[in-house]
Amino acid sequence: MTDNNTYRDTTRRNPLLEAAREEMVKFERKENEFRKRDREERAAELNLPLNEIKIH
Repeated sequence: MTDNNTYRDTTRRNPLLEAAREEMVKFERKENEFRKRDREERAAELNLPLNEIKIH
């Protein structure tokens, strides 16, 4: 009986974990885009040559 409950719990949890993982990827992508735009805007305000500066 324990094996059946464990399997059922795992099958319920996996879609939730996958959905959480996808949301995290979306968030990280948006955050990276925001940081890139922010960095470019600040560089433009300060008249910095962003192309010549190596950003890691």
